[in-house]
Amino acid sequence: MADPTKPEPIEKARQRPEPGFTGHEWDGIKEYDNPLPRWWLWIFYATVVWALGYWILYPAWPMLTQATQGALGYSTRAEAAAEIVAHRERFAPLESRLMDLELAAVSDEPELLRFATAGGAAVFRNHCSQCHGAGAQGAPGGYPSLLDDAWLWGGTVDAIHETIAHGVRYDPDPLTRWSQMPAFGEILPEDEIEGLVEYVLAMSGQPHDESLAAAHAEVYEIQCAACHGLDGEGNQDLGAPSLVDGIWQYGGDRDTIRHTIVYSRYGQMPAFGERLRDVDVRKVAIYVHGLGGGQ
Repeated sequence: MADPTKPEPIEKARQRPEPGFTGHEWDGIKEYDNPLPRWWLWIFYATVVWALGYWILYPAWPMLTQATQGALGYSTRAEAAAEIVAHRERFAPLESRLMDLELAAVSDEPELLRFATAGGAAVFRNHCSQCHGAGAQGAPGGYPSLLDDAWLWGGTVDAIHETIAHGVRYDPDPLTRWSQMPAFGEILPEDEIEGLVEYVLAMSGQPHDESLAAAHAEVYEIQCAACHGLDGEGNQDLGAPSLVDGIWQYGGDRDTIRHTIVYSRYGQMPAFGERLRDVDVRKVAIYVHGLGGGQ
């Protein structure tokens, strides 16, 4: 039972002095100058003190060339560099072993294979996924999938390593992979180009004009077979793709094949041997080889 000698909460509220009126009133609603809660003010004061301390102790104020260094001399870059050094020191024995061992023999050492695959996955995400896709599925326009078994320059781990290290048609590297298909639009008449299109469609098992394809088999043998093979099986030594496996880097429809024959293609890949450590090139080669399409 409530004590009659003590005022009820509503009565306490009524006994408080009415706050000052700010002079703002709209539609009968007045704005009063109520003081902020003390707990809120103390938190605000604490954040001010914390901010001042942070400005003094840590890099904070931007200058013309760099930020203020702070009394503690702390640097996130230095911290990251120290962590990288510690990481490399920790795994130096495995990296040394990876450099000494033949790439094809790494699969015989489970611990080393796991280490190389994990490191190669990180390298791939940072340097390769932008073109080949996060899942290595490739993309239209000359970015090949790394999941199938079609390789322009070979799919063994050593061949993949060479491609990654020296790139494809990357002029600054003298050991780069190099092949160049002629632009037959500057060489052959239009009727022979149309016949070649039908012949390639026939080789790949697509709908085609049989009479036109048969009439230009000799044109294919003279102009194309030296690189792509008489049966269109391709040649990895020359970087010439197969025309019969149903896998197309730029597309296998009639219009795209005609465009390729007329204008040729000239895809490029950087030489990562000049951008990455040798051990990281080996790691990503092992990772790519293990994606499922390696030979």
